[in-house]
Amino acid sequence: MSVFTRTRAGKALGGLALVGASALVLAGCAGGGGDAAPSASSGGGAVSEADGTFHVGTILPATGNLAFLGPPEVAGVKLAIQDIEATGDAFPFTTQLTERDSGDTTTDIATQSATELVGAGADVVIGAASSGVSFTFVDQLVDAGIVQISPANTSPDFTTYDDDGYYWRTAPSDVLQGRVLGNLMVGDGAANVGIIYINDPYGIGLKDNATTAIEAAGGEVSVAVPYNPGDTVFTSQVDQLLAAQPDAIAVIAFEETSSIIPQLVNTQGYAGSKVYFVDGNLSNSYEFQPGTLEGAKGTLPGNPADTDFQARLLEIDPALTDFSYAPESYDAVIVAALAAAQAGDDSGTAIRDNLQSVTEGGEKCTTFADCLELINAGTDIDYDGVSGPITFDENGDPTEAYIGIYQYGADNKYTLLNTEFGSLNE
Repeated sequence: MSVFTRTRAGKALGGLALVGASALVLAGCAGGGGDAAPSASSGGGAVSEADGTFHVGTILPATGNLAFLGPPEVAGVKLAIQDIEATGDAFPFTTQLTERDSGDTTTDIATQSATELVGAGADVVIGAASSGVSFTFVDQLVDAGIVQISPANTSPDFTTYDDDGYYWRTAPSDVLQGRVLGNLMVGDGAANVGIIYINDPYGIGLKDNATTAIEAAGGEVSVAVPYNPGDTVFTSQVDQLLAAQPDAIAVIAFEETSSIIPQLVNTQGYAGSKVYFVDGNLSNSYEFQPGTLEGAKGTLPGNPADTDFQARLLEIDPALTDFSYAPESYDAVIVAALAAAQAGDDSGTAIRDNLQSVTEGGEKCTTFADCLELINAGTDIDYDGVSGPITFDENGDPTEAYIGIYQYGADNKYTLLNTEFGSLNE
């Protein structure tokens, strides 16, 4: 049974190959450098200790500009806890769940939540949804020796962040989503592309990677207009976009989309079918005029929740209408629990040192109960989750992932068109 201590050694991310409906082949990008992390015995005075309780904290959006993602993520976490508890004494720890709000980058709710979870002795924290929000508290958790696993952070900046191995994510870097988005737009015939993006790590990363793909495919980004978190008026940004007469416009935004789209489509008359969304604003809750978004497309990292998994989530929260990042949230808890079980130790440091091992190289298993049975028999496992195969690399990133491509109908609701499978080959 292998146990792995993750380091910060840089590496090159090789050919990024996509296989699926469009069989895209994407170029790789360079990984950053850094010093190796201390050994597993270190933890900077960790407060997460082996105490017999597998304590999961959440910092997920109950309020703020990603609040629509909170319910499915929370449901995914709760369903995972339910499945862990269903194994009874086979799991050697009791479980505890402490939920906290993340807010968004315009507040300090997330940092307060992190402080509370550190004080409560959490072993692993699931969250945040927003990359920008996670950057506000990741250092708190690192200093406390608490593992952080985000189900939705996609900023490439986390790949080489100095986190001593405590930060992980079950959503792929925007190296993947950005390039799927760019290839999608050019593949749909857009030669001249405009982008409006939120000026934070999430928006910048997606904009940069989409631009790379657009230009590599022979297109041009003629205008890329940022806006700042908290902005409410977008007249000037929309005017700048339209002045370039783009064939298509990518809107890389959060809840500000509710103000951007009416200005762009209803006021200025830009065709909704030429608008492209991303995971931060792909939502079924917009209250636009019928037909506003008809034909618009968007990308969403992750394997779409199948009907059986959706049914199980609805047992947790019958009010769910969106399942985005529920699979990634579920898997975040499951891989942490499997890591603790393999270590025989529920501390954050032990979970950290076993996370990569339980997702690669061993006997395949797809449910917590089956994986736990193998671990208890002394078998090295390779968990493939509901979100995909995961297969963590030494930077805490999943090396394999799905990107869903969706399209809006006349009812302003989106449905799945197809799914791309992406692999980051070393």
